Amino acid sequence: MRVSRVVTRRRMLWTLLGLVMLFGALVVRLAYVQLSEGSELSAKAEESWRRNIPFTAKRGEILDRQGVPLAYNISTPTVYAVPVQVKDKEATAARLAPLLGMTQEKLKDMLSQFKATVRLQPGGRKITVELARTIRDLQLPGIVVAEDSKRYYPYGDLAAHILGFTGIDNQGITGIESKYDKKLEGIGGDISYLSDAAGRLMPGSSEIYDKPQDGLSLELTIDKDIQSIMERELDQAMVKYQANASWAIAMNPKTGEILAMASRPSYEPAHYQEYDSAVYNRNLPIWMTYEPGSTFKIITLAAALEEKKVDLANERFYDPGYIEVGGARLRCWKKGGHGSETFLQVVENSCNPGFVTLGMRLGKDTLFQYIRNFGFGTKTGIDLNGEENGILFKPSRVGPVELATTAFGQGVSVTPIQQVAAVSAAINGGNLFKPHVAKAWINPDTGATVSEVKPELVRRVISAETSAKVRAALESVVAKGTGRPAFIDGYRVGGKTGTAQKVVNGRYSATEHIVSFIGFAPADDPQIVVYTAVDNPKGIQFGGVVAAPIVQSILRDALNVLKVPPRTDQLAKEYKYGETPIVTVPDLTGASVQDIYEEMNMNFNLVRSGTGDTVVSQAPKAGARVERGSTIRIYMGASRP
Repeated sequence: MRVSRVVTRRRMLWTLLGLVMLFGALVVRLAYVQLSEGSELSAKAEESWRRNIPFTAKRGEILDRQGVPLAYNISTPTVYAVPVQVKDKEATAARLAPLLGMTQEKLKDMLSQFKATVRLQPGGRKITVELARTIRDLQLPGIVVAEDSKRYYPYGDLAAHILGFTGIDNQGITGIESKYDKKLEGIGGDISYLSDAAGRLMPGSSEIYDKPQDGLSLELTIDKDIQSIMERELDQAMVKYQANASWAIAMNPKTGEILAMASRPSYEPAHYQEYDSAVYNRNLPIWMTYEPGSTFKIITLAAALEEKKVDLANERFYDPGYIEVGGARLRCWKKGGHGSETFLQVVENSCNPGFVTLGMRLGKDTLFQYIRNFGFGTKTGIDLNGEENGILFKPSRVGPVELATTAFGQGVSVTPIQQVAAVSAAINGGNLFKPHVAKAWINPDTGATVSEVKPELVRRVISAETSAKVRAALESVVAKGTGRPAFIDGYRVGGKTGTAQKVVNGRYSATEHIVSFIGFAPADDPQIVVYTAVDNPKGIQFGGVVAAPIVQSILRDALNVLKVPPRTDQLAKEYKYGETPIVTVPDLTGASVQDIYEEMNMNFNLVRSGTGDTVVSQAPKAGARVERGSTIRIYMGASRP
């Protein structure tokens, strides 16, 4: 059957119309893709061609309160490979292996990976600038040396437990480095370029550098000079007493700012791998818990004064050397006791029976309420990881004996930072502050302060009037009582000793103690409080003998750093038999030998220089404070007409 021309033409027309419609649809689709999705598809295509070489952000510096850098980054380049651009993998691996300290086989495997970029590690991580220059000079195709950095601690182990350290990827692991890792680490950047499947640079494309955003710098409350003083004294104590450990804290009692904090044994953050993990993971001033001993009596004293349970100056107490409570005989540290004494002398002598009496006057509920209000039993919230709570008796388990022992610091477990915060509240007017080591965040580009850490008041614990009485009593402890080894001539110092038996295998040890001392100055307007403890020192184990002289040395030098001037209105020290008093050098200029020689020999040794019959100069100068019996050199000359 033949098809007519009309039918044929009609079929051709419909076919043509169909083709036109298909072509139109294709044009519409192409226009839609080009105009509507073109930028998105182009971006996806570009992303598939783009290769990135990462650039690590510079980690923020950590500074002391005076702006001295304690931790910062130094350049340590890292080697990367773009595998598709490495033409001769065997030869490239052979040339890099001896430089990176890696085997040729391992490098070849890394260069053969199906990845956009490969970091040649471990040998290529954080290399020296000199080695980076050598590798760049080789001009190996596909081998890139990118900028990287590592942490540097210019003062070695100074403030190690505060600063902490970072890992291989500049991530904070311990200390401040960990606590404030997010703010310190910054935001990384990179260099990106477009390449084809063979790794060749795409025609017409160029490298794009996305600059890393450096981390913020952190200014600490720590003073490097006071920190150095403290660590010097702890090092000397460890050598002198062959102790198991020692630790110390210095704080501004009016703000909660930590001025220094250290412990021994210590470590170097840059070489932490060389130390036992227990050393760098345990920041003893906030982690260590133990019975505080007599330093805890400050809390009992403050509570008794606030509740008007004692008149220190006018009320007397008789100490036979023990006190019986609930069928138990609790002994004073002094065999035979202190006899009749005022309650101020109870504090000066650190008399256990006297403090038991104060605890009983307060009662269980009142004493333990003050203990909790002073911050014991809970973390202080200091901005460092690893802080412990300490342990208090449960109220249901507190009987007469537990109440009595708590009153003089036995049977409770506290941390050093809790003691410093609590005693600061007792002497600063009655305000408990949250301790902290971060002071301000600094923009590394402009040097402008981004934010500041303000003092945080936790609560008011006692009145300003009670606090003044506590300060006066503790100043008397240093001038006349068990704290006399902490006395500093020219400065008003207050403080309290502590000697606590260690618990070994569930029992109190008769031979192992933690001895401590907490001191502050000036006693009438405290600028600094220092706590030091020594774990199991060899020899005499008393806080006044071991720890008080350490605190004295720290306080004396720290007061100079803080530019606190000496005074003349301090409470006079009471000297014991065998101690040498401190006396004032008189002005001898203008006097004749006959006038002064007999009188001066009573307190000083005189040595003459020059000729003549009149003193024209002297050394030391008039007004200096020296030990009685010291030598004064007098320079003689002719008397003026």
